[in-house]
Amino acid sequence: MTKFGERLIKSAEETLSHARGEHVPGMRVHTPPPVDVRAVPRKTGLSQAKFAAKFGFSPGAGRNWEQGRRTPEGPARTLLLVIGRWPEVVLEALNDTA
Repeated sequence: MTKFGERLIKSAEETLSHARGEHVPGMRVHTPPPVDVRAVPRKTGLSQAKFAAKFGFSPGAGRNWEQGRRTPEGPARTLLLVIGRWPEVVLEALNDTA
């Protein structure tokens, strides 16, 4: 097998390991800190349903996060962190683009 083929297979194996949540030495992926999914909607003054609709989350996802059945990951966690810190700025940005 060529060196390129070996590197390609190794890369695919590392990607699969990362997707399964396993540690991959040398792979640096930023994971945002945990977010208090119950406190964030309260900071906006919106009901759970209105919060989900305003920020593009499904109501079911919000319920699952609040009840601990799921954890927001990736962009959802990042957006929740930003909303939790600067809700008025995010609301203003969304109102400007709507």
